[in-house]
Amino acid sequence: MSIEQVKKGDELTQSLDIVNDNIARLKELFPEVLTEGKIDFKVLQDILGKEIEDEEEYYRFTWAGKAQARREAHKPSTGTLRPAKDESVNWDTTENLYLEGDNLEVLKLLQKSYNNKVKMIYIDPPYNTGKDFVYKDNYTDNLKNYQQITGQVDDEGNKLSTNSDSDGRYHSNWLNMMYPRLSLARNLLKDDGVIFMSIDDNEVENLKKLSNEIFGEDNFVAQLIWERAYSPVNLKKHFSENHDFILCFAKNVSNLINNGLKRSEEANARYSNPDNDSRGIWKSSDLSVGPAIQENIYEITLPTGRTVLPPKGYSWRLNKERFDEFCADNRIWFGANNDATPSIKRFLSEVKDTITPMTIWKYSEVGHSQEAMQSLKKLFNGQAYFDYPKPVNLIKRELELYTSSDDLIVDFFSGSATTAHAVMQLNAEDQGNRKFIQVQLPEPTNEKSDAFKDGYKSIVEIGKERIRRAGNKIVAEETERLNKLKSKNSLLQEDKDEIDNLQIAIDNLDIGFKVFKLDSSNIKGWDGNPDNLVDNLFDSQDNIKTGRTEEDVLFEILLKYGLDLTLPIEEKLIEGKKVFSVGFGALFICLANNITNKVAEGIGAWKEALNPEACRVIFKDSGFGDVEKTNSVQTLKRFGINEIKSI
Repeated sequence: MSIEQVKKGDELTQSLDIVNDNIARLKELFPEVLTEGKIDFKVLQDILGKEIEDEEEYYRFTWAGKAQARREAHKPSTGTLRPAKDESVNWDTTENLYLEGDNLEVLKLLQKSYNNKVKMIYIDPPYNTGKDFVYKDNYTDNLKNYQQITGQVDDEGNKLSTNSDSDGRYHSNWLNMMYPRLSLARNLLKDDGVIFMSIDDNEVENLKKLSNEIFGEDNFVAQLIWERAYSPVNLKKHFSENHDFILCFAKNVSNLINNGLKRSEEANARYSNPDNDSRGIWKSSDLSVGPAIQENIYEITLPTGRTVLPPKGYSWRLNKERFDEFCADNRIWFGANNDATPSIKRFLSEVKDTITPMTIWKYSEVGHSQEAMQSLKKLFNGQAYFDYPKPVNLIKRELELYTSSDDLIVDFFSGSATTAHAVMQLNAEDQGNRKFIQVQLPEPTNEKSDAFKDGYKSIVEIGKERIRRAGNKIVAEETERLNKLKSKNSLLQEDKDEIDNLQIAIDNLDIGFKVFKLDSSNIKGWDGNPDNLVDNLFDSQDNIKTGRTEEDVLFEILLKYGLDLTLPIEEKLIEGKKVFSVGFGALFICLANNITNKVAEGIGAWKEALNPEACRVIFKDSGFGDVEKTNSVQTLKRFGINEIKSI
């Protein structure tokens, strides 16, 4: 009797193997295409028949390096995410994540835990203006490349640089950076999920074509125009650009539901009730419509006796029978003097509570870049640190349109962390419990910049501090509103209800975040060098890397098992050994040395107290001898725990 040991290359040493996962799905659909574990494309072609494109010339979107970029999206990561509790806020209770690292590797690591769980993604990637950097991935070893970028190892081979427009592969470099990231991002989206992507003229055409390929042309939702500037730059030679684009794609557009925009007070102010109609306020709507429908062209006799026809080229919106019905129901307005061209009364009580959004978003509605900079300056005592941050209201509108209370939102080009700010702000306004995952490369700040002088050595330090300050600011503002309401001399019932709702919102508002940092796996690898055979044999007795904590290994196990990083974790000492319970007993982990059967007894008792639907246990293989291992397995099985593994 022995514990199943997880070996190198198994589920605890790398992220989801998307290629093998896809092969398994293909096998389910077409089992006959697999021959000795390999795909027989001739058989697959026979099955698909005419659906195979076999012409040499056909419509396609390609560029230098595309094949490599596609393969990179399917290559597993051998990295992990290590917890940084001291840089986090409300570690024990928060459900938000701030992940430091190259977003390509981080997205790979999230594939198991967050596949098909994200409702909305917003990204503001590098616009490829020739001045901003592009993540130049090293397809041989992206993790090593990331360590070079962040100075964890020597500078040789540093691939982070600007992408000059004089480069012969200027657009290709950018597309090779975006392709695998968007491909992995799509996997995270729920079937009714949506992605918004900010971009400008430099790459908008390429990004739309790329997204058509990854998400499907049928899942294109809209190309929005955001009015980001309010005044011209007169130094421009031809035109002063004052807008950016936001591309919107669905995972599956047939499942996507648009919540609409809340009706504004301005929109409702257009309604009145000049005739004191018992159905409430209304506004008039044109009765004529074009092009003309012959059967709807007829004379209408006004209450004053005058007759009118629709304008030339138009007809009435209603046929004669329906018009008479509307008149009988007092739904036709002839003006205050009963002599105006008739119109239809549209009652506010009968229209939708929301408005369908249009594709031009004006700065008067969602803010502009200058306003976003000013907001950051207020948060950071006079410094914005970012040249073109996005306004909170811009991201908040996207959230309002497509998310609800408990949804998960991801931004893997986090930058100034506007998305996190917007999520917290909207939660405060509608008592929601949306969660965010922010991913950002720890790009160093320029030593001559104000950010560096103020102590922020990298972008992630600014982003984390922005979330801290924004969260505190939101709580302070909501508390001030609450106190003002409480201080009123006489409280109506609606005031009391608002006080209760505000108090609940403040108490439940999640303004924390757990910080994790990308690093190599905590589990030692086998280097395969026969010259180091003896050293490797002794080294493998304890395959946890030096300097790594039990918490480091714990969260790597969660990632590789596909468990949420914010699951509740309880810690106990059993016979002096630290034991973790994840998800109220769904998983027990003990990575201590000198484990005895009494530890297994304690885990079994803990399991019975929690009574989870399913339970598994993971030990460190070198943590106990053979006798104790065998006895521990038998003990755990006695408690109904049959899935027992070791690393």
